[in-house]
Amino acid sequence: MKQLKKIVFVFVLSMFAISAYSQTEKDRKIIIDAEKAKVEMLEHSPDLKKYFDKSAGYAIFPNVGKGGLIVGGASGNGVLYVSGVAQGMASLKEINVGAQIGGQALIEIIFFETASALDEFKKGDFKFDAGISATALTMGQSLDAKYTDGVAVFTHTKGGLMAEVSVGGQIFNYKGF
Repeated sequence: MKQLKKIVFVFVLSMFAISAYSQTEKDRKIIIDAEKAKVEMLEHSPDLKKYFDKSAGYAIFPNVGKGGLIVGGASGNGVLYVSGVAQGMASLKEINVGAQIGGQALIEIIFFETASALDEFKKGDFKFDAGISATALTMGQSLDAKYTDGVAVFTHTKGGLMAEVSVGGQIFNYKGF
């Protein structure tokens, strides 16, 4: 029995080491930024706690850059969490067309209501069409946003100014640890 415990311990320890080793320095920085973004979002909108607690998983994109002049785009890198534990890295790309001008930096969090919505994201090529919109958070706002197709999206502007009435979509890629 003691021998089996040692084997299991060594196996678990080696799996943890492999997981930690598979993260690049850039990944570790994004994870740190994502943790800070989560704290900032909860300080800004405490009602988000129920989404963190009840979702099947969530992806935090701590530094999304967005800009446009008629044609616009956005990109950022983030982390997928399940039960509060980082599971892998994700990237976000957006393209849109319409009346828009300016640029901004923001935090985006995507909550997955169900395991099937989370699994769709984990497949690696997840897309949002124009039908899914983000709820922009304001200080002290009471949240009553609802999931659409198993997904709820919240954003918080960190800086910049952008006026926009456009149609587009977001594409996400995911890679587990």
